Amino acid sequence: MFFTYLRRELRRRRKAALVVASGLGLGIALVIIVSSVSSGMSKAQDKVLESLYGLGTDMTVTKAAAAPGSGTERPRFEFDAKENGDDSTQSTDRVMVQGFQTLAATTVDKVGEQDGVADAVGGLSMTVMKVDGQFKRGEFKQDGGTSQGGGRGGFGGGGQPQGEVKGGGASFDVNSYTVYGTDVTKQDLGPLTSSKITSGRTFKSTETNGKVAVVDAAYAKEKKLTVGKTVTVHGTKFTIVGVSAADSGDAAANLYIPLQQAQTLADAKDKVTTVYVQAADSQQIDGVKTAIQKNITGTTVTTSADLADTVSGSLSTASDLASSVGKWLSIAVLIAAFLVAGLLTSSAVSRRVREFGTLKALGWKSGRVTRQVVGEALVNGLMGGVLGIAVGLVGAYVVTAVSPTLTAQLGSSGGGGGGMRGGMMGGGGPGRQSAAKSLDIALTAPVSLSIILIAVALAVAGGLIAGAFGGWRASRLRPADALRRVE
Repeated sequence: MFFTYLRRELRRRRKAALVVASGLGLGIALVIIVSSVSSGMSKAQDKVLESLYGLGTDMTVTKAAAAPGSGTERPRFEFDAKENGDDSTQSTDRVMVQGFQTLAATTVDKVGEQDGVADAVGGLSMTVMKVDGQFKRGEFKQDGGTSQGGGRGGFGGGGQPQGEVKGGGASFDVNSYTVYGTDVTKQDLGPLTSSKITSGRTFKSTETNGKVAVVDAAYAKEKKLTVGKTVTVHGTKFTIVGVSAADSGDAAANLYIPLQQAQTLADAKDKVTTVYVQAADSQQIDGVKTAIQKNITGTTVTTSADLADTVSGSLSTASDLASSVGKWLSIAVLIAAFLVAGLLTSSAVSRRVREFGTLKALGWKSGRVTRQVVGEALVNGLMGGVLGIAVGLVGAYVVTAVSPTLTAQLGSSGGGGGGMRGGMMGGGGPGRQSAAKSLDIALTAPVSLSIILIAVALAVAGGLIAGAFGGWRASRLRPADALRRVE
């Protein structure tokens, strides 16, 4: 009887049911779209952090930034003086470690011994500046004419030639590129792990001091480098064994070489610039950070959360809007949809006074009438849920299909306190700021099962709230109310 009456009443009041379902569906669709976009924002931010960190890296440890001017050295380039008009090209380069700040290699072991640390590996970040060009000698041009003494022109009274030097000068090109010394025995941690080998191979664990290199794909294309060719860094030739492409954003370095070779080139034996740390449990990251800062003095610890705080640009702005304005807008729309559904249901009950009064006169109890109204409202809520889920999925699909591009910009950081790629390869001295780095991220709006379940729960909640309004109104009706409506 309950379902028969329910089906009949829903058919009779299709328009009213559609209005209630549409209101609830709009609120539910907005929740799905905002939640899916927020999830896409979160994934986009994770991509940004992966491009700044290596995959699997939870934090980095670097040397604490020194005060400006304290022991800072400046790069110096020296060229030989050429004689006898030799204008041949001269070339020299200089290898500089990140911010001129290094840690003892034993720091890696100390970090690895801290509670909550699953693994730690060291790396050496370097910038190579190469200057090449040539000096050109000037030519002395004598003045023409005749001197006052009646002698030949071009000589003064003292017999010295008169004229000027023309031409000459110097023309030099400055080229810089980044080199990262990686521990080839632990390649599953650090910045190289966020790149994929597209040609050749990666390092072998036995090549701890090998003269081999992996080159970034973009740099290889620019310099026309391929597997098997050699590159010369500070007089040492390295054979390219692989070409890698960053999964997202820019690569950590143009060139990767074994750590021992990097330490030799930079004259930094048993030194590292960065310690990459993987926590045993993601819930322990803050505790691990505190332990490292307490037990290992003179270090700066940077976590992925710290990096997330430095990300700005349209990605950050859109994320803030989605998490704040979008969230509160969804809540406001849902509350309005629930209230409207409740008021419409209550109004519908008021228009059915004769019907419910007659039913009560025939023996229906108030509880049965209330259950009937709640049942109708619940079905309307479920219909709204189906409609909202459909509209929400379409909206999320449109966002994913359009894939609007958002820009994530990593703010400047001190040269010594980095740990992020933007500052890791800056090469500036202590206290200097590394250049900000921008990444373009395509936004998607993935819809998870949990979002669908939330939508179903909201549909049921909306139906129950609307039913509560209508049921309360129906429970107060009396058979006499029906008689008053009889004309």
